[in-house]
Formats: sequence, C-alpha cells, structure tokens
Amino acid sequence: MNYPHNTYKNYMTKEKFMRKAIELSINNVKNNNGGPFGAVVVKDGKIIATGANCVTSHNDPTAHAEVMAIRNACKELNSFQLDDCEIYTSCEPCPMCLGAIYWARPKAIYYGNSKKDAANINFDDQFIYDELGLDLHQRKLKIEQMLSNEAILAFELWQSNVEKTEY
Repeated sequence: MNYPHNTYKNYMTKEKFMRKAIELSINNVKNNNGGPFGAVVVKDGKIIATGANCVTSHNDPTAHAEVMAIRNACKELNSFQLDDCEIYTSCEPCPMCLGAIYWARPKAIYYGNSKKDAANINFDDQFIYDELGLDLHQRKLKIEQMLSNEAILAFELWQSNVEKTEY
C-alpha cells in the first residue's frame, strides 16, 4: 500500500500500541491474573497507562482491562477525564467499559478482538445489551425506585452548589 509519510507513520504507531494491549492480554492469561484482556491509554504518542483484567485476582467485577487502564491514566494525569487520549484495547469493550470510556471522554478507541470473538470463548455480553434495550419493568434484574422525594435532596444541593466541579 502507498501511504503518505505521516499516515504510514501514524498507522505503524497505532499498531505498536495495539500490540502492547495484546501483549498485556496474553501475559494476563499466562500469569493467571484474570481474563484475556489488556488495554493501554495513549496521549501525545506515548503510553501513559496500562491495564489488564483483574476481575478474579482482585475479586472485583469492575476490574476490566479498560477500567483499570482508565483509573491508572486518570491518576497519572491527575484528571477525571482523558481529553486528547486514545484507548487501545485487546477486545471490543463490553457495555460497562464502553460506558466508562465515554465518561472518560478520550478522542478514540481502537480494539483487536470483536465482541463476537469474546462470545465464542464464553465472554458474552449480548444479554446486557438486550437488557438495556428493555423498559425497567421488563428486565430480568428487579429494579425498583424508592424514596425519590428524599433522594432528590442531593441533586438539589448539587444544583445550587456554586463551588462544585462540573463534569
């Protein structure tokens, strides 16, 4: 293929970052730390943070590779957002990770394996996607609103707080 010089260089750099995410996923399996998932966060052409799936080793269902990488990157940047960052992940993000990625606000996501590839090895999140499309009362997990007239106080306080940090 014939690429303009900068496009080719950028593509090769993207491959390097993706290979690091894949390497993290492979090493995670070899070290038995969790599932076969790895992620890196890149800013200004440099890896600023990495993460690997630690669900079983940390007994934490939220310890997915992308979430771990986001936590580490935010700590490194001393920020709750990943402005101008890219996330490279060894697999298409699950619904939880995708939500976390959107909240972190990077400029791009790149992934290796697809969610279909993950489903083929019993990491199938389709039921969550299906559930999210249903009305609350139709979902398998019971969801019930309670004490909304008391809970609203926190929202009212937030709304009137002039010293809050918006996000």
